[in-house]
Amino acid sequence: MADAKAKPKKAAKSGKKSTTKGKAETLSFQAEMSRLLDIVAHSLYSDKEVFLRELISNASDACDRLRHDALTAPELAAGDGDYGIAITVDEAANTLTIADNGIGMNRDDLVENLGTIARSGTSAFLAGLSGDDRKDTSLIGQFGVGFYSAFMVADSVEVITRRAGEDTAWRWFSDGKGSFTIEPAEREARGSTITIHLRDDDKGYLNKDRLSGIVKRYSDHIPFPITLTEAGGETEQANTGAALWTRPKSEVTEDQYKEFYHHVAHMADEPWSVLHFHVEGVIDYRALLFVPSTQPFDLFQQDRESRVKLYVRRVFITDKETGLVPPWLRFLRGIVDSEDLPLNVSREMLQDNPVTAKIRGGIVKRTLDDLEKKAKEGGESFDGFWTNFGAVLKEGIYEGAGERDRLVKLCRFRSTAGDGLVSLDDYIGRMKEGQDEIYYISGSEAEALAKSPQLEGFRAKGIEVLLMTDPVDDFWVPMVGVYGEKAFKSVTRGGADLSKIKGGEKDKAEDKADESDLGPLVAAVKLALGEKVKDVRASDRLTDSAVCLVAGEQDMDIHMERILRAHNQLNEVSARILEINPKHALIKGLMEKAKIDASAPVLEDAAWLLLDQARILEGEPVTDPAEFARRLSKVMAAGLG
Repeated sequence: MADAKAKPKKAAKSGKKSTTKGKAETLSFQAEMSRLLDIVAHSLYSDKEVFLRELISNASDACDRLRHDALTAPELAAGDGDYGIAITVDEAANTLTIADNGIGMNRDDLVENLGTIARSGTSAFLAGLSGDDRKDTSLIGQFGVGFYSAFMVADSVEVITRRAGEDTAWRWFSDGKGSFTIEPAEREARGSTITIHLRDDDKGYLNKDRLSGIVKRYSDHIPFPITLTEAGGETEQANTGAALWTRPKSEVTEDQYKEFYHHVAHMADEPWSVLHFHVEGVIDYRALLFVPSTQPFDLFQQDRESRVKLYVRRVFITDKETGLVPPWLRFLRGIVDSEDLPLNVSREMLQDNPVTAKIRGGIVKRTLDDLEKKAKEGGESFDGFWTNFGAVLKEGIYEGAGERDRLVKLCRFRSTAGDGLVSLDDYIGRMKEGQDEIYYISGSEAEALAKSPQLEGFRAKGIEVLLMTDPVDDFWVPMVGVYGEKAFKSVTRGGADLSKIKGGEKDKAEDKADESDLGPLVAAVKLALGEKVKDVRASDRLTDSAVCLVAGEQDMDIHMERILRAHNQLNEVSARILEINPKHALIKGLMEKAKIDASAPVLEDAAWLLLDQARILEGEPVTDPAEFARRLSKVMAAGLG
């Protein structure tokens, strides 16, 4: 069994019979497992027929796993190399049985895979429940809980299983009410058989025609024969049994694509895009890939591994570390089937194999072609895709992908121009006369960035600023540097000359005069703060706020430094430039005091309060909270006096 999903299985045609005897063990389910079972059994009642889809999918996975393992250990499949899945109806016993002749399980597998959901994101599953039966039921499978969907229709479930290559068979039994029993059992050959003891209200699943319809609807793409048998009746094959990716696109329906996506991706949404193609020539391979319409729960795991499955001549090889998909396309789900790789290819061989590199290049090209087509169509559909996966795609820009220019062109951003997403081409097309740089500000939240005092001057002149909120933005933007002959410029850096850009109100004469009177105050603030600031100067970016901090032209961006400190890559906070707004009432008052007495004690306290205010606006803590409180209290008391 793989990925915490039970592997039901078809009885093998031959093999040594197990006869192990021993005591039964009764074990408790993991705490979260008990809660999940209760929800599945009593709350998720719409679309209950998905339980059969999930169990068939598990059986298919079990056959795939054994077929792969048998490439290097042929004795595991000795005597029965015809893999298949058998569904048997027994109306007299009120049971439905799903069996396969795949990899099977031993005792430890049963405890690990049917007593917990340690590897399948149980917490995420439970957190995703909304109270909407139909929506919640659709989550089954997305987190590897497919086996447990059997309890939607079952009073109890029994599993008889024997792992390939082992002599001992085991029986697992539970009514889904908090515990399960494991004991040695007898089984003729490898595999797993799941027997579902149906509830009285769910006897309709003993109808052969109904079962056949469910199989054709959800599992027709399964590449192993699925047989359907009534007790004492005839056996018939219920699915086509041909791998979906081997069929011409013209012969595959939209519903078949959807169901295959559910099977291969273990996702319950509908695919946002489908890429189905066959490449012939120097190399020969087929691919059936899907872009999900929602984020997979493991999208941002540290391993950044692709979940695309590799097949060689219709034989499953692996779904880990294939090298077929770069990390920045890891949201793709689906399969690649190669005719040119050896059946016994190892992960190490895959990484250095030139065939792998060619397939990888083909997948990247086809995917970007599709994304560019969707981007031209625009609208909410592409915006939704970008919201889900834009941060991942931008990793490809930073990592020096050969498709960097294409990826940058696909980028979409929030901006100060409105709520929608904009491309860089959109931005350049709206630039003001005299503007020759692409202005941006980076941070963790767009809403907070939009309120930054550093944007005030840009907003006053109607200059659009991009709001970059993905951590990777601080890395790829400096690396790219220029787009469309326009340089990227962070508004948190000094040196932004807005006077040359037309727009907004012209500077008033009295404001110029105010700025010329700023000298004594600047000198006093510099003297008070010393090395805590790199410089103190008048600001042309502030209109409403009194002060702000900016980085020097050659210094590290403020948000970038914050990210590096959070990851222990930097220890010290760099000294920044303190910009002062000479038009602000507070600064005007301090300017008057400085003209009278630049050494007045009140100016020293004011200087530190201005610096702390600027730090707070940047989301930084004040350096000395006690002194900050003392100074603030002193100033407030003087004001009240």
